[in-house]
Amino acid sequence: MNIEKIHYDPNDLPYEVIRIHEKKPIKAWVKGVALEAAALQQLINLASMPFIHKHIAVMPDAHMGKGTTVGTVIPTFKAIIPAAVGVDLGCGMIAMATTLKANDLPDNLRSLRTAIENAVPVGKGFWRDDLAGSHPAAKPINQAWSTLSDRWDVIAAKHPKVDDGNYSRNRLQLGTLGSGNHFIEILLDGGDNVWLMLHSGSRGVGNRIGTYFIELARKEMTRNQINLPDKDLAYLSEGADYFDDYLYAVQWAQDYAYLNRQVMMGQVIEALKRTGELPEFEAQLQVINCHHNYVTQESHFGETVWVTRKGAVRAQEGDWGIIPGSMGVGSYIVRGKGNRESFNSCSHGAGRTMSRSQAKKVISLDRHAADTAHVECRKDEGILDESPGAYKPLDAVMAAQADLVEIVHKLRPLVCVKG
Repeated sequence: MNIEKIHYDPNDLPYEVIRIHEKKPIKAWVKGVALEAAALQQLINLASMPFIHKHIAVMPDAHMGKGTTVGTVIPTFKAIIPAAVGVDLGCGMIAMATTLKANDLPDNLRSLRTAIENAVPVGKGFWRDDLAGSHPAAKPINQAWSTLSDRWDVIAAKHPKVDDGNYSRNRLQLGTLGSGNHFIEILLDGGDNVWLMLHSGSRGVGNRIGTYFIELARKEMTRNQINLPDKDLAYLSEGADYFDDYLYAVQWAQDYAYLNRQVMMGQVIEALKRTGELPEFEAQLQVINCHHNYVTQESHFGETVWVTRKGAVRAQEGDWGIIPGSMGVGSYIVRGKGNRESFNSCSHGAGRTMSRSQAKKVISLDRHAADTAHVECRKDEGILDESPGAYKPLDAVMAAQADLVEIVHKLRPLVCVKG
């Protein structure tokens, strides 16, 4: 394959341009960070799709993903690739500043971590269906579900395989964290103000929606005898079967994820207040709640297109965003600069340098303990795939996207609860 990779001087352009014969260009904000060969090949495959608009934008946290590279902004004209949107639909972050200061926190933070772990089910956990009205989670869960249930009935009636008999679980997974790289943290900014932050998505129901429509898109390719460089680039076109149903279901899942983060944050706040370890505080001074796995319709370069942000955050001028690092490293609160070449986007985190299986083989418990010595968090073998050593250096990622966002706060972690 004829690949002409052009490196620009930092004083010229802040990104690299990858040009492939008869394919759309790839603009990659990866100066100073590595872009693995497997991810590059995925991007080349993506650039061959006929409906890509203008170019593909690659964020500095980019790494190989399922179907397409995580950390990619994909503008498409009259078509959407469901596997690019992914299966954790609406996955994202919520963060808020509190009135607490560093000196308000107890010397031993274990009690705060335990309180959060008791208040928010993690892993594959979900709430019991016999939640009493007195349970602190019952009211916000039911209120959130009441805004979603009617639309869910529409989806389940048209596509019963998506429901899979889990109606009750869909409701009871609201307010639950999930697993993998999902987390809840207590952090400090440069002024020793306490922040609360968490990362989660649309849980099992979002996964079922994404998986179901990915398979329908593959069947559509087979039916129309469309050959693809990768089966996970199967797409749905405007006007074709299932396109509108997919959009409806994806928007529902994105709303579910948004509400899920709100419900959990409320649980965290109430749990911390109940510990008796903290003075009275308020926790809604500033709230940021943003997706980083989603699809939406926007206008770019004079055209209305579908924009899939697969591991990327919208960074229009003035947009508030959250760019988390790995556990132990910290996070950034940012404001978007509205860079049109990135389709008004920035990275969604640090990005992996190791697969989960590789991290478990390479990273020792001693190394993990040393890298997270300043954080109250798990130190066991089950968390090694999320250890800081498995991720890119966050400061290098931020330096590579200085033209995309303005740093407002750098947050350092004190407590980290992992799914």
